[in-house]
Amino acid sequence: MKRRAFITLLGGAASWPLAARAQQAERVRRIGVLMGYAEIDPAAQAQVAALRQELRKLGWEEGRNIRIDVRFPAANADRVRAILMELMSLRPDVGGVLVTPHALTLTNRDLIVALAARLRLPAIYPLAFFAKAGGLISYGFDPVIQFQEAAGYVDRILRGAKPADLPVQYPTKLQLVINLKTAKALGLAIPET
Repeated sequence: MKRRAFITLLGGAASWPLAARAQQAERVRRIGVLMGYAEIDPAAQAQVAALRQELRKLGWEEGRNIRIDVRFPAANADRVRAILMELMSLRPDVGGVLVTPHALTLTNRDLIVALAARLRLPAIYPLAFFAKAGGLISYGFDPVIQFQEAAGYVDRILRGAKPADLPVQYPTKLQLVINLKTAKALGLAIPET
């Protein structure tokens, strides 16, 4: 082998590790999402889709540089039924029910709405999909918008921001939804305004 060919070969070999490193894929980041819904719940799917869409807009591609692991804890429907029935047996004069956002109430919303209707209990719920499912009134934030805004926080943290340095943000838009069909069934008059 001639000296010049050997030096060229050696010089080319020295650059192999740099070229190999330059062609390696970005480090894949993992995001865990714990949802208080059943896995097949359309509301849960919409919220996770909103998160994924916003992350894509910020340059994070699932399978390329990010992995999103979504988990859905199981909830016990019999417990929800027992709690509502106990509420009614302890205080037959209960005037209404306030349902708070929790994995147990979110996962069992159809059951809760059905039981409240059967027991003729006016109820106020934390999210619009309760009222859309037949609940009387909901007042709260839009979870899809919350997931869209969460993508900005995820992006900033993945790019090196310290979570403690990020500002706390509160929802700026709240929804009031009144199911007029349910109100009528309960004998409640809701003014047009």
